[in-house]
Amino acid sequence: MKPIYPNDLPPDDDLVLAFDSVHDPNAPLDRELEPLLQGLESFASDWMPEITYGKQDHAYSRAAVARAFDEAREEGKTLIGLYRTKLPAMDGWIELGPESQYRTHFRLKPLSHFETEDRSRSVVNVVRAWAEHLPIEYAGATAGIEGELRLLHAYKDEEKWWSVRDKVYDVSWLNVFGPRLVETVGRQRMLSTPAYLVEEFPSGAVLIVTWPIVTEFARDEARQAQARALAHLRPDLGYDLVLRTLRARSAALVPVEPNFHPDIAHLLSRIVEVHWTGLRHTKTAELNAYRPPEPEEWLPADAAPLSDVPDRKAAIGQIYYAAEHLVALLHNDIPDLFKETPASLTDLDVLFWHEDWPPNRDRKLLDETLVPAIGAYLGGVLVENLGGEWIPRKKMEESLVRVGNRAWLPFTRAWRYMRTTDSLLDYSLTQLYRVAERHRG
Repeated sequence: MKPIYPNDLPPDDDLVLAFDSVHDPNAPLDRELEPLLQGLESFASDWMPEITYGKQDHAYSRAAVARAFDEAREEGKTLIGLYRTKLPAMDGWIELGPESQYRTHFRLKPLSHFETEDRSRSVVNVVRAWAEHLPIEYAGATAGIEGELRLLHAYKDEEKWWSVRDKVYDVSWLNVFGPRLVETVGRQRMLSTPAYLVEEFPSGAVLIVTWPIVTEFARDEARQAQARALAHLRPDLGYDLVLRTLRARSAALVPVEPNFHPDIAHLLSRIVEVHWTGLRHTKTAELNAYRPPEPEEWLPADAAPLSDVPDRKAAIGQIYYAAEHLVALLHNDIPDLFKETPASLTDLDVLFWHEDWPPNRDRKLLDETLVPAIGAYLGGVLVENLGGEWIPRKKMEESLVRVGNRAWLPFTRAWRYMRTTDSLLDYSLTQLYRVAERHRG
């Protein structure tokens, strides 16, 4: 009984389903969970949870859910996990929180599992069963990437959409608006929403589904339906603005073929991967146009200064000692750093860029400690992998590495590299290595 976790699957979109309700902390647990579990058991079908987890895995059953809650009970709140052993993978949880909060969240992958109307309807049926028997505050279901796209292509006040239920900030593929919000918008306005499905529940909550199939959320026809629904509920936004914003979200999903500068293609691919899924195609297009400056940190080998140290071996030892500072500092983040390979240079580029090191670290510490360590490490990789030779100098930062008919200045490169976040790409370690490799003769 081994769970499949969505994060362990290849990159793909997923379905996210959230349901917020309230519970009676004084009522028996099985009575509070009955409507939720019955809805799943009746309608989830091929995405039904198979494993429940408190402090250990249990095969799903009502008794196993109760046992998981007993295991996971903490002061203030209790949260259990729900998983599957087959596709679609599930990462789900049920939380009984403080102040009677009752929250359920499911992430199901791949989204393509729900590409038929029947399978999309199973999600609607589960949520309908919950809303018919639970005091709902809000529910929503849509493609996972849509949540990211909301943040990237937002309306004027949508920054509040994830935390506030006092206003309609957006419309998902599936929505259940609680009675308080329905009254705020106006019950008749809510019930007259132009949508694929609109239903009212005895509690006063209203279900709105914009389109029959969730996987088609980015189709222009589905975007038009979504825009009509939101513009109806939020006339102040206007249909044209809403549709323009939704179309921008869909445009961000159009695949862009990578065409990166060959010296740093692998580096740029990894930088794209660091971004939210909703940003990756846009970032790919941006980086396709990026061309780093040609490295200038070199001299013709026959014009390079000679070593001026009395003890060459000791001077090189000092350089390697500086490089060891870098390995000691970052080996937990980059376990293979001690191997001194070209791949480790790219690992450093990605780490420093992703964590935005230059503007977020003490400048004096960077220049006096990290920059020399990076220069020493870069030079060491040139020596170890390209047959380079150190030309040590009394001032370590003036030391060079001779590779073929060029003498490289790794410490100069490191200083330029660690100026800004942009300079991490303009003066990447990866690029200098590739150019040195190409010119080694």
